[in-house]
Amino acid sequence: MSTSLIDDARFSPFHKKMFVLTAGGQFLDGYLLSIVGVVVLGITHDLGMSASAAGLIGASALIGLFLGGLIFGRLTDRIGRQLLFTLHFVVIAAASVGSMFVTDPVQLIVLRFVIGVALGADYAIGSALLSEWLPTAQRGRVMGMLIMMWFVGATAAYLVGYGLINLVGSGAWRWALGSAAIPAVVFIIARIGTPESPRWLVSRGRLEQARAVLTRVYGAEATPEAVESLRADESAHGLGFAEVFRGIYFKRTAFVGLFWLLQIVPLFAIYTFGPTILGAFGMADSKTSVIGSALISVLFLVGCLPALRIIETRGRRPLIVWSFALMVVPLAILGLAPGAPAAVVLACFCAYAFFSGGPSILEFIYPTELFPTEIRATAVGVGTAVSRIGAAIGTYLLPIGLQSIGVGPIMLIMAGVTALGFVVCFALAPETRGRRLADASGSTPAPAPASHPAPFTSHPTQP
Repeated sequence: MSTSLIDDARFSPFHKKMFVLTAGGQFLDGYLLSIVGVVVLGITHDLGMSASAAGLIGASALIGLFLGGLIFGRLTDRIGRQLLFTLHFVVIAAASVGSMFVTDPVQLIVLRFVIGVALGADYAIGSALLSEWLPTAQRGRVMGMLIMMWFVGATAAYLVGYGLINLVGSGAWRWALGSAAIPAVVFIIARIGTPESPRWLVSRGRLEQARAVLTRVYGAEATPEAVESLRADESAHGLGFAEVFRGIYFKRTAFVGLFWLLQIVPLFAIYTFGPTILGAFGMADSKTSVIGSALISVLFLVGCLPALRIIETRGRRPLIVWSFALMVVPLAILGLAPGAPAAVVLACFCAYAFFSGGPSILEFIYPTELFPTEIRATAVGVGTAVSRIGAAIGTYLLPIGLQSIGVGPIMLIMAGVTALGFVVCFALAPETRGRRLADASGSTPAPAPASHPAPFTSHPTQP
């Protein structure tokens, strides 16, 4: 196999910088989607909201994520990654500041929807750009680390929200929603001048620009032979939006969309309304429920750490299959024993959070590995859209369900959704560990290297 300048490169400070810049989007996503759960009680009181309106505020950003991923994923594949890498953060900063001055629920719902569109764009743009720069040896680990920044952002939201509730008291929710503008502005400045993806440039026939970008990053290593090798990997085939719904790529799209959806529906409901759910289990004190939600958020983050090792030692497939199986157990316990002591309730939520680390890190690995450069951002956008529209429905229905059928049945429904995720992953999850990006994303992927066995990969499928 010929060498590739990008796939075989050493992991350099440039790659670390690209990770940090991309991770900023995930930090903001976790922060923005979680901060609402922290202050929803204050918003409900001050704006006189019904349970339905509270659900819409939680779901509106997710609906925006659906449209943002769908529209900007395709747009990113057509006009490039770098151009859009900064602009949508301006929208996030402006909408966050605007949220401080709303006077009725409708205004907040609209602003949260706009924020969601911008966040959906970042999923497609950032993950495609980062994956196309990473060396093969570090791609899985670094892409998996992106979701950790989501959980860092979510944890930060709980800590900031808790601090503002104690310091400001009434009206703290306005400052909490507006606080997201600060990291947004920081990353607007930091992302200026980010280089375009050379893989995308080559796929569009812009070889001279690709050579210039590679020279800027790799210096003298960017030889004509290196560019020619990249051209061989990234030859254009005229793939368009419809390609993700045809042939082998449709099977991959179905797998990515379904596993992402079936993991995200319970996870987002727990994150968006964590304090409310804990309150339904008897932790009625608002400060206690926020602290409990922050603890659960930390376990979501901690669960990613062993998963990052397993994807390279055991493989992608066994990690996602076993994770879904284990995630079912604590949700089922909560559903069957809604009157359990607070310690048991927290332990179950923490166990669910820990086991979710595997599917969480694979949200960014699988979509970028299973599709070629011409439709990579499109595929990420479609996966984001499918997962977020389901999460929006679940988030909207959660507060209504808590009032109408109670927390026990809600937990059993979540357990059932997760069990369906196990079935999907067992039937469809592929193994892409150790493959070059062009090989993993091709219509006839090369076999995984023999030097990296992957135990527990029962009947692997190549979607």
